[in-house]
Amino acid sequence: MSVSCRRKVVAALMAHPDDAEFQCAGTLIRLADAGWEVHIATLTAGDCGTTSETPWDISSTRTREARQAASLLGATYHCLDERDGFVVYDKPTLAKCVDLLRRIAPSLVFTHPAKDYMMDHEMTSLLCRAATFLYAMPNASAHPAREDAAVPWLYYTDPMDGVDPLGVPVAPTTLVDITEQLDRKTEMLAAHASQRDWLRAHHGTDEYLDSMRRHAALRGQTAGAAAAEAFVQHRGHGYPRDDLLAELFGASRP
Repeated sequence: MSVSCRRKVVAALMAHPDDAEFQCAGTLIRLADAGWEVHIATLTAGDCGTTSETPWDISSTRTREARQAASLLGATYHCLDERDGFVVYDKPTLAKCVDLLRRIAPSLVFTHPAKDYMMDHEMTSLLCRAATFLYAMPNASAHPAREDAAVPWLYYTDPMDGVDPLGVPVAPTTLVDITEQLDRKTEMLAAHASQRDWLRAHHGTDEYLDSMRRHAALRGQTAGAAAAEAFVQHRGHGYPRDDLLAELFGASRP
């Protein structure tokens, strides 16, 4: 189905504040600049992302940072208020994800890879996969469905360091050049100051930003660009199988 037939709405459904900024913010910036409506959603408020604050204080800080980061590209931020480290695939959490997508009705969705270094990411990936398949079904939610709602294009972001939990390199299906967007992506990630300051104190360097830039440069080498983001497209039965990102941006296929 051609993109011209679908709503230009994209959602990044991730586990924690700053996950989207690490993994797909450059592509979100390109979409926003192309006129797409952008939503960034997290399952949790990142309440374990501290060694010194209460869960309530750090959650307040991190959701504020997430809203600030999203505002830099005119995006809307949503938090589903699950607990950091305790994201599970169950009926109540899946219902939250379905209801969110029902309200947004995205044509394009990004989420974590199916296999990653922590279980919050893997559970979010499963929840997102299920919700993208379900959300347009009339009986899946009490929220009314749009007439043009349909199973969206679904892409998995890169796992940390580009390897699965067993250290096996992941082969992307799609690489998006983000050379011109890298500075804005860095600004979005830097908005998560609570995490940046903690790692800077711990490592003695600006590792929070440096690690993102290193990985963007690594994927850029494969894409023939200075910086890139890598994705694996979900092409299971019922999902669009044409590579939308390649159609939009001339993205490369490794």
